[in-house]
Amino acid sequence: MGLPIICLVGRTNVGKSTLFNRLSHSRQALVSDFEGLTRDRQYTEVLLDDDTQTFATIIDTGGLTNQDNLVDSGIQAQVLKALKESDVIYFMVSSQDGVIGLDLEIASRLRKLKKNIILVCNKAEGLNPTLAAEFFELGLGEPMLISAEHGQGIADLIDTTLPLLPQAIANETKTVEGIAVAVLGRPNVGKSTLINRILGQRRVLVIDLPGTTRDSIYIPFEREGQKYTLIDTAGIRRKRSTHEKVEIFSIIKAIDALEKAHVAILVLDAQTGVTEQDATLLGMIADKGRALLIVINKWDGLDDYQKQEVKRKLEIKLCFVNYASVHYISALHGSGVGKLFAPINQSYQNAGRQYSTSALNKILEKANQSHQPPPVKGKRLKIKYVNQTDVFPPTFTFHGNHLQNVPNAYERYLKNFFINALKLTNTPIKIKYKSGDNPFKDKKNVLNARQIAKKRRLMKFVKKR
Repeated sequence: MGLPIICLVGRTNVGKSTLFNRLSHSRQALVSDFEGLTRDRQYTEVLLDDDTQTFATIIDTGGLTNQDNLVDSGIQAQVLKALKESDVIYFMVSSQDGVIGLDLEIASRLRKLKKNIILVCNKAEGLNPTLAAEFFELGLGEPMLISAEHGQGIADLIDTTLPLLPQAIANETKTVEGIAVAVLGRPNVGKSTLINRILGQRRVLVIDLPGTTRDSIYIPFEREGQKYTLIDTAGIRRKRSTHEKVEIFSIIKAIDALEKAHVAILVLDAQTGVTEQDATLLGMIADKGRALLIVINKWDGLDDYQKQEVKRKLEIKLCFVNYASVHYISALHGSGVGKLFAPINQSYQNAGRQYSTSALNKILEKANQSHQPPPVKGKRLKIKYVNQTDVFPPTFTFHGNHLQNVPNAYERYLKNFFINALKLTNTPIKIKYKSGDNPFKDKKNVLNARQIAKKRRLMKFVKKR
């Protein structure tokens, strides 16, 4: 039996994401005064009670509106799916706004679900009971007064929730297992469509509008016995396009997702090729040292000539990440998507593998025989030995003399040589250098009595002259 599910629902800007962050002790959901910020379902596991070790899954949903447009219709579909999954529903209202017509409409829908519903009156700083009087007309019982931003009333809310949860849930682990895969790319290249195709369900909101995803969405799933966590990130725009504060937050969240990922998938649009912003993303992934797959989406929309041109341009523009494999897919129709799992698994294994020092030094010996280190400032570099010091990515530390100024060209040679020798696919390596220290550095030579007397005689002779 899985964890019990608590769903946060309500209209926009009543504090659902703030409560989500408060319960999860994180900043996983973006919070701003900007209405309608949450658009996809956001999941997290939380420990509700230390004594009974009761865990639950909290779902943050997009704000419901009475608008009839493409985005809001998609959000309502997402909310309905979340409500069907839930054991307990937190219907959130704002004490500052009072009861409005949309609250009455939502309450009417919720009563028909016959679920455990707790009416949560947020933004009730001070918890004055008189603030709750008007909310009884929603027909959902006594409202729980809280201030999600300041943490007031949260303990009482949890105490009210615990008896409503299914039993036999204690001692569930909160560990996140599996391969973390971050899906990155520019807005509207098909990242969310790809994730939905992998999962086989409409898990994240997909609309033909750029910027639909604004949070980084973490989605655990299992395939053929292997556990994964897919991270759907916000599309990263060019700096001059990030006028909204929310867009800047989305970039930070995407970078944070990359930090947590084992493997990165960069999704490119076959019809636009590699843009300047794609190159920036590639550089960011390379700097973080993440295993990388490059996915060319919307491939089925090109004719043979266009496909040849795209491949030719890719060879030129992707030369600085030549360790990454390129995959041609159609996320919308599913062609080529299933073939991504084998390289993802292989990349994860390569990035986390430990190599013996003896094996690495045999490779170093061959590298030195093929290409001796060049002289720098008249001094020949001397690499004595190498050992592995970290994983994700594999990090090799080279020890020797005069390694402070190793030329970039020779470092690229070493990286390519080791990647080929170790047969690493989609996985970069990181190189560090450690030069031998002078054992007499910063040590003062202590003179004996005879040497001191000789030095004094010499000084007297110099002064006489």
